[in-house]
Amino acid sequence: MPACQLNNILLGIHISHMVAEQGTKTAEIVAESLLDWGVDVIFGLPGDGINGFIEALRQRKDRIKFVLVRHEESAAFMACAYAKYTGKLGACVATSGPGAIHLLTGLYDAKADSTPVVAITGSTYSDMMGSNYQQDVNLLQLFSDVTVYNNMINSPEHAEMAVDIACRSAISKRGVSHLTIPIDVQEKQRSGKYSRHKVAGHTSDVFSSCVMPDPAILRKAADILNSGERVVLLVGQGALGAGAEVEAVSEMLGAPIVKALLGKAVVPDDHPNSLGGIGMLGTEPATDAMEQADTLLMVGTSFPYIDYLPKPGRARGIQIDLLPERIGLRFPVEAGLVGDAKTTLAALMPLLKKKENREFLRSRQDAMRSWMDLLRERSSRTDRPVKPQVVAAAVSEELQDDAIISVDSGTNTIWAAQYIQLRRGMKFSLSGTLASMACALPYAIAAQIAYPERQCVAFVGDGGFSMLMAEFATAVQYNLPIKVVIIKNNILGMIRWEQMAFLGNPEYGVEFTPIDFAEFAESCGGRGYSINEPAEVRSIISQAMGEKEPTIIEAYVDPFEPPMPPKVDMDFVRNLAESFARGQPYARRIGLTLFRNQVHETLRGVHSHDTEEAA
Repeated sequence: MPACQLNNILLGIHISHMVAEQGTKTAEIVAESLLDWGVDVIFGLPGDGINGFIEALRQRKDRIKFVLVRHEESAAFMACAYAKYTGKLGACVATSGPGAIHLLTGLYDAKADSTPVVAITGSTYSDMMGSNYQQDVNLLQLFSDVTVYNNMINSPEHAEMAVDIACRSAISKRGVSHLTIPIDVQEKQRSGKYSRHKVAGHTSDVFSSCVMPDPAILRKAADILNSGERVVLLVGQGALGAGAEVEAVSEMLGAPIVKALLGKAVVPDDHPNSLGGIGMLGTEPATDAMEQADTLLMVGTSFPYIDYLPKPGRARGIQIDLLPERIGLRFPVEAGLVGDAKTTLAALMPLLKKKENREFLRSRQDAMRSWMDLLRERSSRTDRPVKPQVVAAAVSEELQDDAIISVDSGTNTIWAAQYIQLRRGMKFSLSGTLASMACALPYAIAAQIAYPERQCVAFVGDGGFSMLMAEFATAVQYNLPIKVVIIKNNILGMIRWEQMAFLGNPEYGVEFTPIDFAEFAESCGGRGYSINEPAEVRSIISQAMGEKEPTIIEAYVDPFEPPMPPKVDMDFVRNLAESFARGQPYARRIGLTLFRNQVHETLRGVHSHDTEEAA
C-alpha cells in the first residue's frame, strides 16, 4: 500500500474532533488535542511554569504516558528518538525559563534530521511578561530558528487550533513545533466567548499527504538510469521502510547500494549489493564506487559531506526526497522526484530495464568481500589495551534479530558504523546531522519505552555518556532493561584526531579523569560490568546482554587507536606529521600504534590471532 494511504495509520492518528465543554481549562484542551494527534508518550520535567499542564497529564495518565527525565535536554532527545523509531509524533514538555532553554539541543537534533516533534513549554504570567519577572524569557524569539511552527496560546478558545496547527506542521514539514502557555492561561477555563471571526470547532486533527512525482519526470529519471553503465544508489533515512524497493532497483540496475549512516538500516549490512557507509566512517569500496560512478540515484538522503560524492560533471544525478527544498542541495541532479521513497521507487521500477552487464557491481562486491576480511582482522586483535573494534564486533554478535541500536557522536560512531552489522528487522539511529554528543542514552530509553520487548542498546563514548549520564537512573526508575556499552578511553577521541589530522595541531584540552561507570551503574540500582582484557570481551558482553535490568558495560580501550578514514590521503598524513613536529604529547605512542596496525594488516594473510585468547 502506498505510504500516502497510510499516513494516519503510521502516525497513530485517530480521526476525531474534540469539542471542549464550557469550563474546560486550557491545559486540558491542549492535552486532549495532543491525544487526538496520536501522542501517547510525552517526555519532560515539571516546574511551576508548566504545572497546570502537568496536572492535565496526570488526569489522563491512563491514555498518555509522562516520562520524567533528569534533564530537559534528554526529554527533547527522547522525543526525537521516539519519533524516529516509531514514525509517530514525538512530544516533550518543560517549564518556563531555563527548563525550556534546556530543550534546544535535542530539538535542533530533530530539526536537523527532519523529525516531527512538538514541544510544550510554560511561560511566566501573561500580565508580567517583559517586566524582567522571574524566569521571564522570550521563548518565541528563542525557538524561532528551530521550529516550523512557533506560537503562544493566549486563551482556552485559542488552544485547540494552535495544537492542531502545531502537530500538522511538525508532521507535514518534518520538523519541530513549539507551543508556550503562560502560567495563568493554563488554568483559564473556556467561556465560549470568541472574537468576531472565530468559529468554534473550525479546526480538525486530520493530516493527509499523497505526493507523487510527475510521470514525465519519472520517465526522464528512468531514461537516465537506463543509460548509465555504473549506477550507484545512495540511500538515507528517508528510505527506511523502502528497503524492498531499494533492493529491487539495485538488482534491476546492477547498482551497488551505499548507505548514509541514518540509512544504515535501509538494507541489511550483509546484503550482497551493500557497500556499507560513506564518508570518514564509511568503507573503501563505497568511496571507490562514488569515484567511479557515472550515475547517482539519491534516495531519501541529504548527506552533508559532498566531497565524498562524485565530482559535479562526472556523474548524472537523480534524487528522490519528500522535501522539495532538498532536491539538488548536495548534488546537481537532472531529475528531482518529490515524494515518498517507497511509493516513488515502486512507480519507477516498471520503467527500468534490467542491465545485463554486471561487471561494475561484481567488482564492487569483490572489493567489499576484501574489505570485510580487513574488518575481521581489525576486530580480532588481541592487543592490550583492548581495541575498540573488538568491542564493537562483539556487541554486534550479541544483537537480537529485532534489536534497536542507538549510537552517540565521536570515535564510537565510526566503530559502530563499521563493525556493528545490521540484519533485517533491526533499527538504528543517532544524531545524524547535528552530530550531538550525549544523544545515545536518551535515544535508547525512548526506544525501550516504545518497544518494551525488544533489545535496546546504546553504544557510546565516555565523553558523550558523561554529559547526560544521570538518565541511566531514569532507565532504572522505569525498569527499562537497556544495555549501555561505553567505549572508555578517558579522552575526547574524535576531537583529538580532528585537531591532529585536520589542522596539524597537537591535541589540547581533550583528556578526562576516569569515572568508574560500572560502579556508577550499581549505585543507580542497575548492573555494571568492566572489560579490561581482550580475553574478557566476548564473555562479559554476552553475560551483560542477558541481564534483565538496566546495564552498563564499560570497556577500557586503547586511547591511541586512530579512527582512520577508509582511504588515507596525503593531507591526512601531512597534518599528522605536522602535529608530531609541533609537540603532540603522545607522538611516540600514536606512531607505534599506527606502525603496528599497518604491520598487522599487511601480514593478515600470513598470521592468525589466537581465537582462544580473544574469546
